[in-house]
Amino acid sequence: MSLRIHIAHLATPTATLVRGLDLTVDPGTVHTLMGESGSGKSSVLAAVCGTLADDLTWSGQVTLNGQRIDTLPTQARKVGILFQEDLLFAHMTVRENLLFAVPPGPQPAREAAVVAALADVEMGGFLHANPATLSGGQRARVALARALLAQPRALLLDEPFSKLDAALRERMRSLVFGLVRSRQIPALLVTHDSADIASPAHLTHLKHLDRPGAL
Repeated sequence: MSLRIHIAHLATPTATLVRGLDLTVDPGTVHTLMGESGSGKSSVLAAVCGTLADDLTWSGQVTLNGQRIDTLPTQARKVGILFQEDLLFAHMTVRENLLFAVPPGPQPAREAAVVAALADVEMGGFLHANPATLSGGQRARVALARALLAQPRALLLDEPFSKLDAALRERMRSLVFGLVRSRQIPALLVTHDSADIASPAHLTHLKHLDRPGAL
């Protein structure tokens, strides 16, 4: 289930951010997108998942498993996303946060999916915990479990490791990359950290088009 992204032009009202971007993310692969601040990395993710700000315009297309998805509503694209912030609901337990993402179905099956997801991210003992009592690394893992429970066909990662300390960053990176491989979904990672590069063969560097000589 490959994710294919073609962005002919992505711009603000006053500046072009991205031009002529073509990349393919294969199943089970983490493709890294790097570039200086303002080069359009997060805007590329927003174009893929359908949350691009109203003042930005773009032309191109995004396909997933051969189906064009950029013409679909955001909720119909089946693309998950993780941000720097975990965005857990403070008024819900871990269980309730995760159930929020589980597709409709028999309640016993939904509950079992939540338990299995917590086990996948090594958080099996925290089903009824309050998110406020969790560490930053634990909250990041719950956010990952929630994103995967929605059964995304592709995963977008917007610097999800940047606020973790070095040891937690390495552990979380390994966990995410391992789950992407085991579930065989394509993942696109935006980062400033070269340690996040899964493979030099799966790296795209965006240039800042406002700079002289940029292509």
